[in-house]
Amino acid sequence: MIGLDTNVLVRYLTQDDSAQARKAEAVIDGAVARRERCVLGPVVLCELVWVLRDAYDTPKAQIVDVLDRILGTQQFEIGDRARVREALEEYRAGGGDFADYLIGAANRAAGCDETVTFDRSLRGATGFRLL
Repeated sequence: MIGLDTNVLVRYLTQDDSAQARKAEAVIDGAVARRERCVLGPVVLCELVWVLRDAYDTPKAQIVDVLDRILGTQQFEIGDRARVREALEEYRAGGGDFADYLIGAANRAAGCDETVTFDRSLRGATGFRLL
């Protein structure tokens, strides 16, 4: 298995820098050809959301679609997949950031009753308490 950093995944998905995109494709396609999986950690997925949203002005619905496709791709080994899936479903329906929902899901899995936050976008979100 090989781990992918966010910038490699971004180049692979956006194809915005042809030289880097070719290198990213070579790594990922090579891993697939060897039946090797590419590991994507939860932090990589959080950064991916931020980059797509902030640098590329990608609409939330399209970001959700990208995350859905990543989760459905066999070549990607997703770290803490269950929490990522849970966070994605909350992000799809909610007003908060994907990373916040991932923090909440991880905290629930760790046995927390709630996650306290100052983030007003999480007002009313299950498992969060606004301070």
